[in-house]
Amino acid sequence: MTDETLPQLLLRNAYTYAHRAALREKEFGIWQTVTWEQFVEHVRNFALGLRSLGVQRGDIIAIIGDNRPEWLYAELAIQALGGASIGIYQDSVAEEVKYILDACDVRVIVAEDQEQVDKILEIWDDLKNVLKVVYYYPKGLRNYTEPFLADFSDIEVSGREYAKSRPEYFAQELAKGKGGDLAILSTTSGTTGKPKLAMLTHANLISQGKGLLEVDPLTIEDEFVSFLPLAWIGEQMLTVASGLQAAFTINFPESSSTIQENIREIGPHVMFSPPRIWENMLSTVQVKIQDTTRFKRWMYQWAMGVGYEMADARFAREAPSFGLKTRYLLARMLVLEEMKDHLGLRFLKRAYTGGAALGPDVFRFFHAMGVNLKQVYGQTESSGLSVIHRDGAIKYQTVGTPLPGAEVKLAESGEILVRSPAVFKGYYRNPEATREVLVDGWLRTGDAGYFDEEDHLIVIDRAKDVMTLHDGTKFSPQFIENKLKFSPYVREAVVFGGDWPFVTAMINIDFGNVGKWAESNQLSYTTYTDLAQKAQVYELIRKDVERTNADLPTAAQIKRFLLLHKELDADDAELTRTRKVRRGFIAQRYEEIATALYGDAPGFEIETTITYQDGRTALIKTRLRVEMMDGSLSTSEAQAEHVGAHG
Repeated sequence: MTDETLPQLLLRNAYTYAHRAALREKEFGIWQTVTWEQFVEHVRNFALGLRSLGVQRGDIIAIIGDNRPEWLYAELAIQALGGASIGIYQDSVAEEVKYILDACDVRVIVAEDQEQVDKILEIWDDLKNVLKVVYYYPKGLRNYTEPFLADFSDIEVSGREYAKSRPEYFAQELAKGKGGDLAILSTTSGTTGKPKLAMLTHANLISQGKGLLEVDPLTIEDEFVSFLPLAWIGEQMLTVASGLQAAFTINFPESSSTIQENIREIGPHVMFSPPRIWENMLSTVQVKIQDTTRFKRWMYQWAMGVGYEMADARFAREAPSFGLKTRYLLARMLVLEEMKDHLGLRFLKRAYTGGAALGPDVFRFFHAMGVNLKQVYGQTESSGLSVIHRDGAIKYQTVGTPLPGAEVKLAESGEILVRSPAVFKGYYRNPEATREVLVDGWLRTGDAGYFDEEDHLIVIDRAKDVMTLHDGTKFSPQFIENKLKFSPYVREAVVFGGDWPFVTAMINIDFGNVGKWAESNQLSYTTYTDLAQKAQVYELIRKDVERTNADLPTAAQIKRFLLLHKELDADDAELTRTRKVRRGFIAQRYEEIATALYGDAPGFEIETTITYQDGRTALIKTRLRVEMMDGSLSTSEAQAEHVGAHG
């Protein structure tokens, strides 16, 4: 167990690499550089500014907004004073923000801009003990006169003034820090209810980053683009825990709309993203290929065919033939390297996916393109990851083998258990929940899995989500959903089965891609709801369901599906802020739809209340169509077959 703290690592980097680039942020079209020396100076000033406000050792500050250098300044500043930070997702609504602020008695709130400040103002009268709300992007806030508001730069100025009277204070407080001190509170995904607050120490985060860097070394010469929310443990894992140890340069995009362009400009050497990012990249490629010339489509199909051959040979650890090497070299020169360049992936040494299962089709696609994509497995409670693929031993069905220092075993029930220095201290102010998941030093993950013949871990699904089909076969709905999402036209899918007589699916279309397809086919539409219920769109998605069924055992094949009239949304509590499906909530909210999928009617009327970001609600009334796949039984026939099979 390390006894260092994250701010102490920062100070070491400032001494060692004083004038090297630590951070870059694109502003007004120009990349602005912050050296390691300047990085420490900002952290020192903000820390002393917090102290001048009355912040004490052990206090907690909250940070909400997009990824910016100020987020890191604030996080490391409170840690230097012996406190901790909690990150809040920038798209959280005011009620979600209030829940988190109340749960941990936040003393200072660091909010990015006017949008985030407005959320705080909405709930301000209900907040207790908050000293200040500090913003770091002042546009639109000039006429805000609330006395508790302050500009980030003004707090830094206060810190410089504080240093004049107590010049040794920062160094003294920094030296008091120990590895076992609380560093961050990290919200869990909240798939089963309100998110819990995981307590992660400096030692937890540093040991996790150290294990990752032992497997996949990075250096000060490497580049990383921080574009996923820093409230997510996956981003903390690389940006903070690994970034401070390897001292690579952390780059922040200009805005959320320029991420892809900025990634291409920087050409990062490492990247970590949840499945939705890789799925979105795949959809982008698929849609653009459909819009290009016949010759370019042919070249793409030829190059990807060669890429799949090479990827499969590597997965099987077979030496590729001379002919395959030659064809793959040509495919890379003519097509694949250009594709990687357009996606900003040309210089990647390795990339990671985690947070949820990535479909095998998507995984193979990126390896065919030449991206060294690895599955990782972990939870917020284990500081981000516990298991990872090694170079030369990548198997897309698995998530790899444990990190150095981590142990993984299976309970008798098949639940995955993890023990490592990166496992958290427990849930903040929730000892009962802590006792449920920490047993004799082992973390109960709640996931079901098994080991293959090479001791690679295979994760099936959340243990509570694994379903049993009518023939007794166990199956993972997530596996089927991921196969559906290989299509550029499917954004989200929820599979039903288990106690039902057969498998069905509720599908969200990708509005942008299906809308583009509709325009190309001269199909007029008005809204998402209107487009989703078009007969032509049902035919389009039916082909993807048929493709998915072709690789599934008969009992697991989708017999019926419908296209949902609205997108599943985190604001409606249907998804978590990391876009994981909240199955329990969806099963309750859409019970009428699930029942209709197993009825014999071809369609039905539905009413649904949706929530806008500003808190307003609206009632949607529409008629949904149920599509039956070829050879599917009626519900009564399926039930009779089920009874016959089981006596």
